[in-house]
Amino acid sequence: MKKNKIYLGTSNKNKVKEASAILEKFGINLIHYPIERIEIQSDNLEEIAIFSLKNVHEKIPIVIEDAGLFINKFKGFPGPYSSYVLERLGNPGILKLMENVEDRTAKYISAIAYRDETGIHNFKGIVEGSIAFSIRGSNGFGYDPIFIPKEGKDQTFGEMSEQEKNLLSHRSRAFIALGKWLTE
Repeated sequence: MKKNKIYLGTSNKNKVKEASAILEKFGINLIHYPIERIEIQSDNLEEIAIFSLKNVHEKIPIVIEDAGLFINKFKGFPGPYSSYVLERLGNPGILKLMENVEDRTAKYISAIAYRDETGIHNFKGIVEGSIAFSIRGSNGFGYDPIFIPKEGKDQTFGEMSEQEKNLLSHRSRAFIALGKWLTE
């Protein structure tokens, strides 16, 4: 095993909870490293995560994650601007934009950048799905109550338990890839 303890740089405690549950299956202890990230404006989630990672100067094994909801009808919007759009419009605003839209396909993408003494390593998780017609469920956070993964039996992430969501989510796919890499 390369590491059994790493840090997650984020101000989002929900991300820490989800990622910890995933990495503990690999025997990895994830420690919350609270930071306010410096985030560049880019259309590329990997670039954003790497830039934020490079601005953490402590020499610790650390991971930064950036994620976004990419709606096909809107050419990937909100994408890397997802947290800004969520803060300004919320799920009701997204549903308003989607009124009378037939193509409701979307994907959630998680890009993580991990740094240790060997350098920076990237991992990505993608889940295809669609936007619901209404807010459904109170679990999870962010766009979870309006995103239906293809494999989700028509449930939004917001209607799923944490365990169910962690079997399917973009974040779990990215952190599983990291966990496998760390334990090879």
